[in-house]
Amino acid sequence: MNNNQQPAHTLRLILGDQLNSQHSWFAHQQDDVLYVMMEVRQETDYVLHHAQKIIAIFAGMREFARRLQLAGHRVHFLTIDDPDNLHAIPANIEKLAQMVQAQEFQYQAPDEYRLDQQLQIFAQTTALRCYMFDSEHFLTQREEAGKIFEGRKKWLMEHFYRQMRVKYQVLMTGQDPTGGAWNFDHDNRKAWSGLPWEPEDFRPRHDHSALWETIQNAGVKSFGEPNASEFAWPLHRDEALTQLQAFVRLALPHFGDFQDAMSSKAWRLFHSLLSFALNVKMLSPREVIAAVEAAYSRGEVSIAAAEGYIRQILGWREYVRGVYWHFMPDYAQENAFDHQAELPTWFWTGKTKMRCLSHAIGQSLQQAHAHHIQRLMVIGNFSLLAGLHPQRVHEWYLGVYIDAFEWVELPNTLGMSQYADGGVLATKPYVSSAAYIDRMSDYCKGCQYDKKQRTTENACPFNALYWDFFSRNEKQLASNPRIGMVYPQLRKMSAEARQDLSERAIYLRQNFDAL
Repeated sequence: MNNNQQPAHTLRLILGDQLNSQHSWFAHQQDDVLYVMMEVRQETDYVLHHAQKIIAIFAGMREFARRLQLAGHRVHFLTIDDPDNLHAIPANIEKLAQMVQAQEFQYQAPDEYRLDQQLQIFAQTTALRCYMFDSEHFLTQREEAGKIFEGRKKWLMEHFYRQMRVKYQVLMTGQDPTGGAWNFDHDNRKAWSGLPWEPEDFRPRHDHSALWETIQNAGVKSFGEPNASEFAWPLHRDEALTQLQAFVRLALPHFGDFQDAMSSKAWRLFHSLLSFALNVKMLSPREVIAAVEAAYSRGEVSIAAAEGYIRQILGWREYVRGVYWHFMPDYAQENAFDHQAELPTWFWTGKTKMRCLSHAIGQSLQQAHAHHIQRLMVIGNFSLLAGLHPQRVHEWYLGVYIDAFEWVELPNTLGMSQYADGGVLATKPYVSSAAYIDRMSDYCKGCQYDKKQRTTENACPFNALYWDFFSRNEKQLASNPRIGMVYPQLRKMSAEARQDLSERAIYLRQNFDAL
């Protein structure tokens, strides 16, 4: 795969989440430029990753390199088992620069703080002339959200989202939002009864068995099911575009109604599963937004479906990136409730008697994917109520999901899910008792635990943990106007009832592995 025999003036680094074939770098072939890609233990080992995540990124990188070479570009690709691989990006760059007598090093802005810092330090210490380029992917700059909220006490995604709608003229009729409202979230909360049935899985299939064997032989540790022989994630941009088109045609018409629904019978429902392709930059957010908006314009989907999906891309995705770059590096250590508990062992196996968690975690281990409500209102909900250490929760989310890169995962986990930032990202803790899970899913049906009980031996653990969470954190949360009737209800309970809830919650927290 390498084409590095001749000297090269410039080395250009392409990271595993920078598979953007539309980048201006590739508009012209240059004989004195050598593109560098590498599979390194630095990147496989900084957190324990799902097997499918490692396979997907490696396979995508290899295909990207192959296509660059076919287009006439020079490429040096270090595989995970290459004996010349030093398994650290700076060391590999320095070694290769000496080999080809390079004088200049160029790289696209990394999306993760740790890589940004590493390459900045390298640029300051190497003899090579170093230049950083934009990745040409996002609609906003790193610091743009910070400027929008400068001087404001609270960051609200809705304020940011409306500005983005106006700036990019997305779903706008002049200066007014199309459909007469900025947000149709109230139309996006229907439970799914089984009809309409989810569309066929429109993703491609690949046999990556040989690659998976190479990864294992190299000693890379992972968890989750590799599914290497029937691998269902896109390998390159063409497949990602086909997946986008299939989603718009087959699933988007029902996405709005059921985007928050959960079912043990259909794990995909009407979700696009495009987040991996987006986050490794096979697709751009602009073209995804344009495809959805065009479907609405053609009358193929409702305004609620189109707006609900576009809000995730133009609003939330860009917003959390802004939060990440504004508040890092301190943000990564936030722990507002001082939660210290370690993850139960069933986070790694899915083997718990709680049917909702067994399904959501089991699906995550099997598919390397779960949708936002499974992540937030099942797994994240339990983690917060149970007092799990937010950094351990963050590391698990970062590892288990195929689309998880720290810029997007960290604010979603520490801020939105665990409220560990004390309310910077979310206006309230997103927690619930069994009632919400039952309303939005079929998980409670057939569960060993009783969704209506609070303190009995077979009571759903979410119930006691829910009330005890608010009881324990009354000083921090009682004045929050978005929490609603929780504290008035707590104050109506007898001292004995509150004590029973507290004792049950303590028992549950001491016996997580038995649940």
